[in-house]
Amino acid sequence: MITLTPAAAEKIQETINKKGHADGGLRVRVVGGGCSGLQYNLDLETQERKGDKVYESSGIKVFIDLKSLLYLKGTEIDYVDALQHGGFKFRNPNAHGSCSCGESFH
Repeated sequence: MITLTPAAAEKIQETINKKGHADGGLRVRVVGGGCSGLQYNLDLETQERKGDKVYESSGIKVFIDLKSLLYLKGTEIDYVDALQHGGFKFRNPNAHGSCSCGESFH
């Protein structure tokens, strides 16, 4: 399961409202890349895709493909509003290490 902190849910809901995707949610994926081998990818979705697991956290639908779910189980997504190092932050119990910026992991 994936959880969103209240700060992350608020930022995502704000973005959903701006984009006009009232029935949509957040797609969270793990893709190859970054300096540690894997990186997180966030996008807005209007509906689930075949094979997705769909969770709800803090009132937000979260869509995850099965491959990404292997890496994301138990992850908490937070949002930090800061001048430096702000944005979405991932607390992933499956990551064995990450780069210094926190954008990629292995």
